[in-house]
Amino acid sequence: MGIMDVNNNAINSSSDTAEQPVITVLSTEHEQWNEYVNAHPEGSFFHLSNWQQVISSVFNHPCHYLLAKQANRVVGILPLVQVKSQLFGHALVSTPFCVYGGVLADNRAIQQALELRACQLAEQLEVDYLELRYRQAQQNDFLLKQVHSTFGCEIAESDEAILAGVKKKQRAVIRHSLNNKLSITHGRNLDDFYHLLATSYRNLGTPIFTKRYFAALLTYFGDQVDISIVKDSQAKPSCAVMNFYYQQQVLPYYGGGDDAARALKSADFMYYQVLCHAREKGCQWYDFGRSKNDSGPFKYKKNWGMTPEPLHYYYYLVTAKELPNLSPNNPKYQLFIRLWQKLPLTISQWLGPLLSKYLG
Repeated sequence: MGIMDVNNNAINSSSDTAEQPVITVLSTEHEQWNEYVNAHPEGSFFHLSNWQQVISSVFNHPCHYLLAKQANRVVGILPLVQVKSQLFGHALVSTPFCVYGGVLADNRAIQQALELRACQLAEQLEVDYLELRYRQAQQNDFLLKQVHSTFGCEIAESDEAILAGVKKKQRAVIRHSLNNKLSITHGRNLDDFYHLLATSYRNLGTPIFTKRYFAALLTYFGDQVDISIVKDSQAKPSCAVMNFYYQQQVLPYYGGGDDAARALKSADFMYYQVLCHAREKGCQWYDFGRSKNDSGPFKYKKNWGMTPEPLHYYYYLVTAKELPNLSPNNPKYQLFIRLWQKLPLTISQWLGPLLSKYLG
């Protein structure tokens, strides 16, 4: 299927006659890449080149981080990762394991040049499809799929103001949790975090990532990542979350708890305490992350008083005939999920990494 096949909603050729950027694959220019991301108004934690190092070292997926330059100056970037699996298909994604991605560029012409190069690469690699995970709507002719929304809010100036900003019903739940003699620490306790996350993933019927993945996030992102652990009155870990920090934002990203967490309201306690901790670190924005529209997590985040912001995921089909559906709500995965929920935890931790590396 050709790049200019109108039935595939390919991108239009640019009428801009300005000098075309030189596009190469990132090799040693990690500092320049990250400087560009940090300076761009739409730059995100998930655009940073550190992800290339994490994904390459842990999952061994081929990374094609496209770097556009004019007069030896970075004018655009596009992180791309090739994910190939017999079970889940073959895709070129910006970026797997991340909720935001796509091109960052100085202008539309450069963005279009990078998108065109991505289409050419997708055809060269003979993938099923190219997926670009934009946060905002884009001016292109790709196929658009909107099944997720993201949530966030400004962080108030005090613990009391943060609590007052939560919707009444959820605020009552947080107040309840504050009476449950829970405690929280913020550090790099990977062992307790991984056990709680693996327990939660198994209970949901979701394959867990290898522990090396989370260790790599701590290693390659340094002080931009920490782990919050909630313990009950007996000092037993109950709930945990790995947080990302970027440009005065906090993103509680990977979270889970044990079987007692719901009764203790430890997740409600944890997310409130992460808000308070982030304010102490100078953060001004709380990014509560992506959830599937109308799902349980989606409704939970709305209960905090946050307004859903639809995400814009764009697709260019190469060998695929229809848009992918790797959602756990897909009926063909329901039996697998029910069986996975019955696995012993240790077995799920052994099998999970063999599958989850393809489920980014």
